[in-house]
Amino acid sequence: MTTTLPRKADGEGSVQVKQDPKIKIEEGALVIAVYGKGGIGKSTTSSNLSAAFSKLGKRVLQIGCDPKHDSTFTLTHKMVPTVIDILEEVDFHSEELRPEDFMFKGFNGVQCVESGGPPAGTGCGGYVTGQTVKLLKEHHLLEDTDVVIFDVLGDVVCGGFAAPLQHANYCLIVTANDFDSIFAMNRIVAAINAKAKNYKVRLGGVVANRSAELDQIDKFNARTGLKTMAHFKNVDAIRRSRLKKCTIFEMEPDEDVLEVQNEYLSLAKKMLENVEPLTAEPLKDREIFDLLGFD
Repeated sequence: MTTTLPRKADGEGSVQVKQDPKIKIEEGALVIAVYGKGGIGKSTTSSNLSAAFSKLGKRVLQIGCDPKHDSTFTLTHKMVPTVIDILEEVDFHSEELRPEDFMFKGFNGVQCVESGGPPAGTGCGGYVTGQTVKLLKEHHLLEDTDVVIFDVLGDVVCGGFAAPLQHANYCLIVTANDFDSIFAMNRIVAAINAKAKNYKVRLGGVVANRSAELDQIDKFNARTGLKTMAHFKNVDAIRRSRLKKCTIFEMEPDEDVLEVQNEYLSLAKKMLENVEPLTAEPLKDREIFDLLGFD
C-alpha cells in the first residue's frame, strides 16, 4: 500500500522551524534579515547599516544569529556574552535575567544582542533565535525599537537558520560580483519565496559588496527580478574599520570613508522610505551556470 504524505505548507521538503505566535515582533518596527554567502561581509553590512539608521535618528536593535557571536563587535568594541550562554547560567530561568545581562549598548545607542548557539552538531540555530526574540519580548525591549536587524549565519537556508525570515519585513542579500556569491544568493531567493507563502517577509534587494563592477550581478538581477540597493567597492577603509573594531562612521573622514558612509546612509534611507517588495524567481543551477561569465 502506498501512503501519500501531505506537502508541507511552509516550503517544500524538510521539517520547518515554526514561529510561536506569542513571540511575534510588534508591528511598527522595520525588521530586516541580512543573508548571503559565508564570508561575504554580512556582519560588516549589518553593523554599518545599524549605525546608519542610528545616524538618521532611529532606535536600532541588531541581533547576531551566529554561534561565532561576532556580529556586533564593531558596534560594541568587544565580544559580548551570548543569550544562550547567559540563559545556561540561570538554568534557562529567563525571569532571573536583567536586560543588561544580554543586551549591550553600542555605537550611537545601537542596542546589540548576540544569540549564540548550541555546540556544533548538537542543536538548532532557529530555536536559539526564537528564544532570543522571546526573551526580548518578555523584558519589553522591542516596544521602543524602530529598526531590528537580524545578521544571519552564512548562506544556510535550512528551517533553523531561516527562522529570522519568520520575523522580518524584508531580506537584504549581500553578494559579490562573482559566481559563488550569486549562486548562494539564488538559493536564498528560493528560501525567501518559501517563507513568503506564510509570513510577511519579502525581498528587499541586493547589497553588492567588495565589487568594483556589477556586470554579473546585473545579469542575475535582470533574469530574476532583483534590484541592487547599494554598492560597496573593495575599499581599504572597510578592512581597516574591522581591524580597529569600529564602524565606518568612527573612522577618520577621508574620501573613501565618506563615500562608504554616504552609501550606507543612502541604503538606510531607501529601506525607510523607498523600498518596494520585490518578486523574484530563482534560476535552476544549470541556468545560473550558463548565464554568468564571459563570452
